[in-house]
Amino acid sequence: MVHLVYCDDKEMVLEKILNGSKTMVIRGAAGRKIPHSRVFEDEVLYFIKKGTGKISAKGRVVSVQNYTKLTDLEINRILEENQNKLNLSEKQKERWHKKCLCLIEFTDVEEIPPLDFDRQANMDDWLIINRIEDVVVGTSIPFNYENSRF
Repeated sequence: MVHLVYCDDKEMVLEKILNGSKTMVIRGAAGRKIPHSRVFEDEVLYFIKKGTGKISAKGRVVSVQNYTKLTDLEINRILEENQNKLNLSEKQKERWHKKCLCLIEFTDVEEIPPLDFDRQANMDDWLIINRIEDVVVGTSIPFNYENSRF
């Protein structure tokens, strides 16, 4: 599987990934939600800056940490222990203060020739797909959550 990861434009997430100051992304919720337990070592992450419609970078997963039923103290500890990779602002730390967390570390980041993203109404901020062409204008297929089931 490959993953399409939305990057917050206001927090300059893609820029941090490209300049190497961010080598881990995080997703969290009150309960298990994609991509929790669905990302694995050596899979490919594609990155899109929110609002641009352009898939412009990719990297390779090197490690994944999945957590459930965390206490406030555990959440704070996990965020702090990984801050050097996550490079989170205070606002982001508040946003990702969730009971279920998925932290994905990546490497081999490279800019790619921009691909036009074919956004569909039912898409979330993290997509699990068979190949990137499935969500690119001209080669996309109707999106469903078949690859995202637990």
